[in-house]
Amino acid sequence: MAVLVASDLDRTLIYSSAALALTMPDARAPRLLCVEVHENKPLSYMTETAARLLTDLGDAAVFVPTTTRTRKQYQRVNLPGPQPKFAICANGGHLLVDGVTDQDWHAGVLARLADECAPLEEISARLDLSADPAWVRKHRVAEDLFAYLVVERELLPEEWVKELAAWAEDRGWTVSLQGRKIYAVPKPLTKSAAVREVARRTGAKLTLTAGDSLLDADLLLAADRGWRPGHGELADADWTAAAIIALPERGVLAGERITREFLQAARGASAATGQHS
Repeated sequence: MAVLVASDLDRTLIYSSAALALTMPDARAPRLLCVEVHENKPLSYMTETAARLLTDLGDAAVFVPTTTRTRKQYQRVNLPGPQPKFAICANGGHLLVDGVTDQDWHAGVLARLADECAPLEEISARLDLSADPAWVRKHRVAEDLFAYLVVERELLPEEWVKELAAWAEDRGWTVSLQGRKIYAVPKPLTKSAAVREVARRTGAKLTLTAGDSLLDADLLLAADRGWRPGHGELADADWTAAAIIALPERGVLAGERITREFLQAARGASAATGQHS
C-alpha cells in the first residue's frame, strides 16, 4: 500500500533552540542534529534518534515536507534521509516536484485566491496601519501570497490579535499566532489541498499527517490518521478530532515521537497489505 506522510516542519518535526523545551538535566539531554543553518548560524534541530527514524521513513513511505515557509526558507532545511520528490511550501501555494514549482498548481491557487477572498494588498495595509512599532520587529509578504509580522511576544496585546482575526475572518483570511510570528493567510490557501493533489499523483491509499498550529488543522483533518504535539496553538485550544492523536510530549521530543509514530504506521500498513495480497 502506498503511504503518504505529510508533516509540518517548524515546531512539529524541527525546532529552534528556543522551542526545544528540554526539561531534563543537561547530561541526560538527547543528542541533537542541526538541520538548518541561516547566516552561518545553526537555527533548527531534531534529535539524532528522530533523524534516524526520518531516514527510515523515507524508504517506507512518500514523505512530503508541508510548510508555511517560503520556498527560499524551506530550501535552507537539510533533512536527513532521501531527498523528498514532493514538498509543499507557502501553506500550499507552491507544490515542488524535484525542487521545482509546479506552475499549473500555482496558477490554480492564484485563481482561487482572486475569486474567494480579499486581496493581499488590503490585508498587508491593515497590518501596517494597526500594528504598533513598539512591538513589531518585521513586516513581511511571503511569495506574494500571505503576510506575517515578527513581534516581541511579551509586548503583544492579546486584544489586538483577536480584533485582527475578526476583521480578517470577514474578508476570507485566517490569523494565526505562532511563536513570535503573526500570520495572515487567505482561507483558500491550504496545505490539505496540496496534500490531496500529491496523494492523487502518487496513488496513496493512506495519508498520515502532523502539525501544531491553526494553519495545520485542515491538514490534520484531511488525513486518515494525524498527530499533534503537546505544545502549539492546537494544544493550547485543546483541539482534536476523531482520527487525531494528541501527544503529551512537548518540544523536540514531540518531534521524535511523531516521527516514530509515522514510521510504525507506515510499516504497519505495508505489513497488512502484504498479509492480504
